[in-house]
Amino acid sequence: MSTKYCRLKYSSYLCRKLKCEDMIKYRVTLTKEERDYLLDIAQKGKSKAQKIRNAIILLNCDEGEFSEKQNKSTIAQVLHISERTIERVKRVFVEESFEMALNGKTYEISKEPKIDGDVEAKLATLACSETPEGYARWTLRLLAEKMVELSYIDSISHEAVRQVLKKTNLSHGKKNDL
Repeated sequence: MSTKYCRLKYSSYLCRKLKCEDMIKYRVTLTKEERDYLLDIAQKGKSKAQKIRNAIILLNCDEGEFSEKQNKSTIAQVLHISERTIERVKRVFVEESFEMALNGKTYEISKEPKIDGDVEAKLATLACSETPEGYARWTLRLLAEKMVELSYIDSISHEAVRQVLKKTNLSHGKKNDL
């Protein structure tokens, strides 16, 4: 349970005039189960540092019946963080959820890797093949250009080619004497 309220108790015109959204105070009220869970995280110390820090912030900012509320500046001094960090955690708790305030945002990888096993195999085959006329050996840039020319991939950098060759333990500089 949590609430959000404006410190000013004037008309909405005055709130807009004074940019009241900057002055919103977020109240953190934890249930007994939430407090026990946070205490468990803080005492064990087996979680990520951010999760432990956020658990301690929420425990100390709790205004519920099971705790003593600490001053924001005291919490900031003890944890060596800014008061703004404390406000951010409290805001996420009130506006989002308990889990979001504790763990932070979860980021998903938005794009799949360009180079999969099929492209790697084609690159390895190309690197082991005969070099084009006028060249003694394959260069990374030449391999990259040839991969695009043969429509194996839309675009690829010479650095990506280097990483794939390194991963597959192929050297583009050695000649094959078969």
